[in-house]
Amino acid sequence: MVEFKDDEGEGVHYNLPAGGVEPGETLTQAAVREAREEACADIEVGPAVFVYEYQPACNDRLYGDTHSVGVTFACRLKETSEPRMPERPDANQIGVRWVPVAELDQVQLYPEIARDIMDYYAGRPYRNYVEEREIQAEKAARNGNNAGWGDSSAR
Repeated sequence: MVEFKDDEGEGVHYNLPAGGVEPGETLTQAAVREAREEACADIEVGPAVFVYEYQPACNDRLYGDTHSVGVTFACRLKETSEPRMPERPDANQIGVRWVPVAELDQVQLYPEIARDIMDYYAGRPYRNYVEEREIQAEKAARNGNNAGWGDSSAR
């Protein structure tokens, strides 16, 4: 995973290598390119297993004004590949770290789909599509706040 310093300077969070699809590129080609660019990792791309959607109007523009959809593939690191920091890392990127699936619940992963990844690899039912507003509603419920997402007290 790609390790980032939080914008507020309150620790670190992790992302799977990701980014936009370039003109003429397929989703799987983009996955290979992004893994190489962000983690110097050579991967074999498997099936698409998750879709994450962020819709600004449904999330009080929590992460800005750009509607985004992310497709996550089950990938394998090629045997000869050794992930490492790229020469030109993304802004705020401070490292590249392999986190075993069984330990995903011990790091802050964005989007917050660690449980879904763990369930997928364990062969348990999992959400293959999730909207950010669902994630935020779950967080509010865990924190004892039953207000709806549209209610500013739910943050």
